[in-house]
Amino acid sequence: MTASKDALEGVQQNEDFEHAATHGTYLDKEEASHLSEEHRQYLIQRHGTLDIDPLPTMSDADPYNWPTHKKVLNLAFVAFHACMCAFPASAIIPAYETIAEDLGVSLQRASYLTSLQIAILGGAPLFWRPLSTRYGRRPIFIISPDRALQSFFISPPNAIGSAVVVESFFKRERARYMGVWTVMLTIGIPLAPLIFGFVTTYAGYRWIYWILAIINGVQLVLYGLFGPETRFIRHGQYFKFRRIDTTPITAIAFVSPLRLAKCPCIMIPTVAYAMVFLFASVLTSVEIPQLFAEKFHFNAQQLGLQFLGLIIGSIVGEQISGYSSDLWMRARAKRIAPRRPAPEFRLWLSYFGILLTICGIVVFLVRIEQAPEGQWNVTPIIGAGIAAAGNQIVTTTLIMYAVDCYPDEAGSIGVFITFVRHVWGFIGPFWFPDMFATVGIANSAGVVVALIIGVSLFPVIFTHWRGHKMRGEMSGRM
Repeated sequence: MTASKDALEGVQQNEDFEHAATHGTYLDKEEASHLSEEHRQYLIQRHGTLDIDPLPTMSDADPYNWPTHKKVLNLAFVAFHACMCAFPASAIIPAYETIAEDLGVSLQRASYLTSLQIAILGGAPLFWRPLSTRYGRRPIFIISPDRALQSFFISPPNAIGSAVVVESFFKRERARYMGVWTVMLTIGIPLAPLIFGFVTTYAGYRWIYWILAIINGVQLVLYGLFGPETRFIRHGQYFKFRRIDTTPITAIAFVSPLRLAKCPCIMIPTVAYAMVFLFASVLTSVEIPQLFAEKFHFNAQQLGLQFLGLIIGSIVGEQISGYSSDLWMRARAKRIAPRRPAPEFRLWLSYFGILLTICGIVVFLVRIEQAPEGQWNVTPIIGAGIAAAGNQIVTTTLIMYAVDCYPDEAGSIGVFITFVRHVWGFIGPFWFPDMFATVGIANSAGVVVALIIGVSLFPVIFTHWRGHKMRGEMSGRM
């Protein structure tokens, strides 16, 4: 029996996908020499080469064999959905003052409406992951826009988007497409205030929720009509949903991703990224309306415009971390051929991102304090943009590193990183005001720099040095 047939039958007989590969249908490159001639000709006709990794099965239903336009369209759905995860939480940021007046609460308490959603966005994927493993990605994506508790239901692509990328794209192009998902995940935070600052000014903040509901309705229709399943179901149909894994769902399954905390090559980059995200994304997003409204007396529309710096910085950062990251790894692969580059080689790019974040946050905080009362200047926003670029580089690089180390755990890695990042982000807004009041806005930059160096930079350097050995020690315990 050929290797290709063995692989297909192995997937058909597999009754437990929980700890199997994220995409269990591909073959090892070493098995290429045992492929049937029919399988060889199929792959050459489809991809033009056998030098692809992973090596897919001989089936048009295999997501690796989909046409590029189908892969990209599905990624666009998931990436936009990821953007919409943070959208509702950050859409109300420019309306904090209006909401505070309307509800009779302080500006600080109004900001907790965002903080609470950040926490739910972090915890909810633990619920959705086991369901997406048993029933597939597509049914979960379809029901997720139908939200009553918005952050809980909208959260799936926050985490399993990384699994969709791994299930659809070959290793040589993953960083580029993972970057599409991560940049949409990131810019959803500043894009919403930019748009809804105008909505709040001209239509009132309640219209924010009407518009979000309309967008989710459109997502529902598009997923139902055009969103394919990436968890490779042979003979599957768009409008036929069934359980694809017969393993009983237990309570342990819902917290299973948390077991990854024991893996240093996942835990260290996760914590390092969470610290950068806390300051480069959460601090700038949550504090812009409070600091700028107080010092420059901005209205909702003017506050929304301040988020342009974060959007531009994130997009620029992705140009470095996405496609450039793939080029970086391919260049290394050519130099050391036939060996493959170690995942740690990708970490070189993260240092640049961490240093940019430090530089940007220092400029942001120092220039806000130095600005005269009522006299706005653009320098704090330039600092926020620099920090956003650094954050995006760190996001794509460290997530891709963790996935490179354990590609079969891509779905769980996405859930775990999302959980840690959002719990970290949820706590921040509760102590940021006390930090500013105690040490001052400019002096707070010193606290931020110390935390990023201690929790992000040094641990990443250690992982770069010892990562290969740590992965070897953990490989038999996963």
